Amino acid sequence: MSNEIDLNKLATESKVVAAGRPAKQPDGALNPPIALNSTFHEGGPIGYGRYGNETWSALEDAISTLEGGKTLLLSSGMAAISAVFSLLPEGSVVVAANNGYQGTTTLLKKLHESEKLKVRFVNLANTDETVAAIPGAQMLYLESPLNPLLEIIDLPKLIAAGKAAGCGVAVDNTLATPLLQNPLALGADIVIHSVTKYLSGHSDLILGSLSTNDSALYNRLEQSRRYGGAIAGPFEAWIALRGVRTFALRMQRSQENALELATRLSKDGRVAKVRYPGLPTDAYHQMAKSFMKGFGAMISFDVNGTVDQVDLMCNSSRLITNATSLGGVESIWERRRRWATESASVPENLIRFSVGIENVDDLWADIEHAFTAAKIK
Repeated sequence: MSNEIDLNKLATESKVVAAGRPAKQPDGALNPPIALNSTFHEGGPIGYGRYGNETWSALEDAISTLEGGKTLLLSSGMAAISAVFSLLPEGSVVVAANNGYQGTTTLLKKLHESEKLKVRFVNLANTDETVAAIPGAQMLYLESPLNPLLEIIDLPKLIAAGKAAGCGVAVDNTLATPLLQNPLALGADIVIHSVTKYLSGHSDLILGSLSTNDSALYNRLEQSRRYGGAIAGPFEAWIALRGVRTFALRMQRSQENALELATRLSKDGRVAKVRYPGLPTDAYHQMAKSFMKGFGAMISFDVNGTVDQVDLMCNSSRLITNATSLGGVESIWERRRRWATESASVPENLIRFSVGIENVDDLWADIEHAFTAAKIK
């Protein structure tokens, strides 16, 4: 009888601990080594350090187990996104969000302006508008929840509509993570992650990933990585895999904190609007419940204050960090419209809040302190 466990039979909380381990053997290592090689003896499956790495493979195996498709590791989330669009012939039509992650939107605008791609920017939260834009497109690029407005899109319906039209479907799953939704199981072709965020979880590396259960598509993406050169470092891959081990626990605590803080903020007169799909009063609550296994750890809220006051509020926090990332163990917030590339549909006074694993009452005390320091009443 084999002593190797069948990962497919495990719950996700167990998969994050068990996946990507070396095979069991006497005195064998529990963790994979950091493989520092650019050159390999002839005759093996890797060939060269730009084509593969044992440490990459361990992390790729772990993410594959979580997402249900074969995974490629890349140097950043934007490298992963760029690799997806690199597959499209010049002049291809892409349907994508007009108010999603600003890195993706900015890249697509540049590709559209240079006429390398024709991009139909739509409100993905408007299902009818999105479906109407699909005919004639080569790719439907989805993101849910949308960053930073946290709108939930109808992933099952839009993926089905894209596939019915013969359109490739890619989904950025960074904010939801495979703990909350699995786009490949819903029929998507590619799932994208900024591994920098929740999967690694400690704000100490930059990585991205692509997962697919289409072997031909995987080969095309691998060729894009191989000859585009957007390869990961083995140190970063090893650190990220270590972060994956606590992923489920981190997400559980962060979600619990997010729901509590969103509830308190929704009752606070200093806040004009709270955007969090976990709130029963949120416009996207029922949509999220219909296919997601949780509501995530991101909150966005509009402050009843001027731009200067909101900036001061973000700068006045002592426990919460004013920065432009998300998904780490520490809580991070920022006024999103401080970035020139952010969508104009995002309110000037909106704070995007990545809720960490700290004590929730300490976080609330810090929010109160920031409100007071900014003289927001």
